[in-house]
Amino acid sequence: MNYKYQLIMLGSDVKEKQELLSQIDIELKNLNLPKEFIKVIPASSLETEYKGNQPAFALYFGDVNGDFKDLDAIQNLLKDGTMVLPIFFNDFRTDIPIILSNQNGIQYSNNEVNRIANIVLEAFELLRSTRKVFISYRRTESTSIAIQLYEALESNNFDVFLDTHSIQKGEPFQEELWHRMTDCDVIVLLNTPGFLESHWCKEEFAEAGAKQIGIVQLVWPNHQIKDIDSSSHISYPIQLKTDNFIDGVYDNKGRFIQTFVENVLQEVESVRARNLAARQDNLITEFRNIAEKNNRMVTVQPEKILTENRPNGEHIIYIPTIGIPQSTSCQSAEIKKELMGYDEVSIRLIYDDLRIRDRWLKHLDWLNDNFKKDIKTLKKQDFESWLQKA
Repeated sequence: MNYKYQLIMLGSDVKEKQELLSQIDIELKNLNLPKEFIKVIPASSLETEYKGNQPAFALYFGDVNGDFKDLDAIQNLLKDGTMVLPIFFNDFRTDIPIILSNQNGIQYSNNEVNRIANIVLEAFELLRSTRKVFISYRRTESTSIAIQLYEALESNNFDVFLDTHSIQKGEPFQEELWHRMTDCDVIVLLNTPGFLESHWCKEEFAEAGAKQIGIVQLVWPNHQIKDIDSSSHISYPIQLKTDNFIDGVYDNKGRFIQTFVENVLQEVESVRARNLAARQDNLITEFRNIAEKNNRMVTVQPEKILTENRPNGEHIIYIPTIGIPQSTSCQSAEIKKELMGYDEVSIRLIYDDLRIRDRWLKHLDWLNDNFKKDIKTLKKQDFESWLQKA
């Protein structure tokens, strides 16, 4: 395999380096990508193995004693436009050299290993950088905890949807709710005793199945975990205990203890990659099946994109896009175009348009008609008609 993604490991020689690399291997497995997809380059091999024309991301592990290594390497990488993420252990100001003082860093801890691994994958466009979570709950039973999780997730750089906080006045409530669910990575479902007695909660549960969105299901004490059809849901149930709640109170005014909130954050981070990979695989499979039915020969590449070489000499790249295509999706497409080595190629961002608001679909159609000719979107309902073209 030709290495395309270079992960450069700089700084102190600490055991946390290997811990993080092991977690990255796990996340690549969750995404159904081989671990060889990322080439790990130690500082000692930078001059001989680093290629400036391929995507790179660097991690700098700080030193609690101020014994800073690889300063020349940092300077060269920054000049080359490579992003360097400082990782500190006690205090950023003492653990990290001045040359990285204007970079946002992250403190290493067991709770942050998943997050750091996902930051690496986001940097390489292997995992989308938007981190969207939808909280599904029954207002009369779990409002206080829903708000608590909203605040905790938001403070950890998630874009969180909570109906009472996330819909602007004057917007069509239910239409916007389905639209936002379509674009989320994970649903945190607060499964209280009366959750499925609510019509709209039941609808949200069904909608998650239709969209194949992963669910972190928090099941209240003395309440049974609901059976979920595994063919339509990816669910990760957690049976709650009274000691997960402050003073054991789990009514509508109850709140989780802080250590359990941190556990929920870790679970959401972990589920996110697995669910995005599953939805991406389903979209690829459906598109490929329709293509084969219409005698179109598309090939699935290791990068989990599809390519087609048409008889007329045209090259097409199909990029499965989870959620709602954005301008950043087009930027990602440009990167993949360069990695595939094509000069002349057209790109289609394929996506599932179920429950996306009509005004946004019209906006995407308008962009197709008025902007870049080589990058366009292709919605699921148009797969058949597009692939029927001669």
